Amino acid sequence: MPSFCAVFGCSNRRNRENDRSYYRLPKVITHQGDQTKELSQARRDKWLSNIGRSDIKESSYEHIRVCSDHFVGKPAALYDKLNPDWAPTVKMGRPSDTENQQATPHSRYSRSVQRSTKMKQHEAATALLDLQKSGEVAATFEMTTNVETGTASQTTVDMKLYTAMEEEIMRLQSENAELKKACKAKQFDIDFFENDDEKVRYYTGLPNYPVLKSLYDYIETDIILHHKSVLDKFQQLILVLMKLRLNLANQDLAVRFGVSDSTVSRIFRNILGVLFVLLSPLIHWPEREQLKKTMPMSFREHFGTKVAVIIDCFEIPMECPSNLKARNETWSSYKHNNTAKYLIGITPQGVICFISDGHGGRASDKIITETCGLLNKLLPGDVILADRGFDIQDSVGSMCARLYIPAFTRGKSQLGALDVEQTRRIANSRIHVERVIGVVRQKYSILSANCLTIFLHQ
Repeated sequence: MPSFCAVFGCSNRRNRENDRSYYRLPKVITHQGDQTKELSQARRDKWLSNIGRSDIKESSYEHIRVCSDHFVGKPAALYDKLNPDWAPTVKMGRPSDTENQQATPHSRYSRSVQRSTKMKQHEAATALLDLQKSGEVAATFEMTTNVETGTASQTTVDMKLYTAMEEEIMRLQSENAELKKACKAKQFDIDFFENDDEKVRYYTGLPNYPVLKSLYDYIETDIILHHKSVLDKFQQLILVLMKLRLNLANQDLAVRFGVSDSTVSRIFRNILGVLFVLLSPLIHWPEREQLKKTMPMSFREHFGTKVAVIIDCFEIPMECPSNLKARNETWSSYKHNNTAKYLIGITPQGVICFISDGHGGRASDKIITETCGLLNKLLPGDVILADRGFDIQDSVGSMCARLYIPAFTRGKSQLGALDVEQTRRIANSRIHVERVIGVVRQKYSILSANCLTIFLHQ
């Protein structure tokens, strides 16, 4: 059906005067809140009032069209209520519609635009003064208003203001990036772990949050915080524990905590040194009376109450040293790799009571045991359980102690019944130290990867 203008006295039709636009009667918007609904209803009523046709029924609202002859430009937006084109006002077919009267809403709107323009210029001037106070270059705005069309032209900015704004944007972008780094690091703060034992176990290897908090409280005063440090003391401790637990690369930790690779390396060395100094005294040799009172029944039945320590050596793979002598001394024929070797001792109760200084992987179990200071802790009558590689009977005997190791088949086709039983008992007891080593390796992945030489305590 051809569209025609509904304004009284206008004979324009779409199929005849096709150089004009034909606009529908605005709809009532019901799904964008009460304010929008009320305003859109008022606009529709204003259109119908200005059209002034009493013969138009509500059922035919869908077919009403108003041509562009009755607008200054085109229908204004819903919220631009002061615009004369918010409803049709031109040539509405009434005798009172003279050109002078039609000019009234247009002039009112022009004055409104001018007031708005002055307000924007005032706000721009205030902003420029603020920029000037902060060291930026002030600039001027140039704005022109097209009164005939009722629209403000685009604001132009001179080159100085553009440069100042560009510098300000770059500064804000840099500040935003720093804030993002700080926010990213915050995900590993104390609130991240509080009352969440699962996170504590996964990221640090410690059993629960109270233990982590106790560790932090114990070492906190000895951590030196750089005045430009992005991370607080707790986050630095977490970074080190995550490195030990998960063996994450420095680049990975740098991204997680929003710092540089060199910062990660520096924090790891510093906090590791603090942990070594403060936690090493917690590994101590127990008193004989304490051992006797708490001796497990399996040891009492087989060895009495004299077992003082179960010893074994474990090796940590390391990067190949550049020094040829160090490379030779750290080569382990057993591991077929350069390693650092440590002697570990545990009590019959399963508690670590001794860890030696590091030795090269080439050093024998005997050499390490005789030089690490463990023998000086023995008392007359003490018993040591060890593997066959610990050929230290003479050294232990010099301390009036005894060494139990599995029997050898030297010159024999097979072991005797007593030797077999003794070997079985020793093996069943020595499994405790192997389990301890296995648990430590499993809990802290860094012990299974090639360790940097600078992190090994000699």
